[in-house]
Amino acid sequence: MAADVPTLYDWAGGRAAIRRLIDCFYDRVERDELLTAFFPGGVSEEHRDHVTAWWSEVFGGPDAYTRDHGGYERMLAHHVGLSITAEQRHRFASTMSLAADDAQLPDDPEFRAALVGYLEWGTRLAVQNSQPGADVVEHAPVPRWGWGVAPPYQP
Repeated sequence: MAADVPTLYDWAGGRAAIRRLIDCFYDRVERDELLTAFFPGGVSEEHRDHVTAWWSEVFGGPDAYTRDHGGYERMLAHHVGLSITAEQRHRFASTMSLAADDAQLPDDPEFRAALVGYLEWGTRLAVQNSQPGADVVEHAPVPRWGWGVAPPYQP
């Protein structure tokens, strides 16, 4: 990536914006009959903070999830054995997209395409890894998502 092209993390507005996204998402999850079962008793502050660190790192921000929370292996461990269904995956992805609106993240097509691209990739991988007897990749770096085909929007 060229030095003058911002990361998705920076384009979104940094950690504060990613935290808004995560809070808006989990606020919706706590009211969703299909997803709330994954979080009996609600979504803790600690969980929200860890997921903020994950999304920040994935979008090109600091590597705090890798440094402080165990990296890819730890995220994988949270999903193994959950038996996530296709319906739950779809609801997760659509709820996160709505949360991006709630959080007032940039709404340019290029940013939203990158966000949805990661959602599709990540949720489909989570479904595969969550199935009984899944053949998972046990060790990998935290992905670093980028702009893909479309560069950042230039007004």
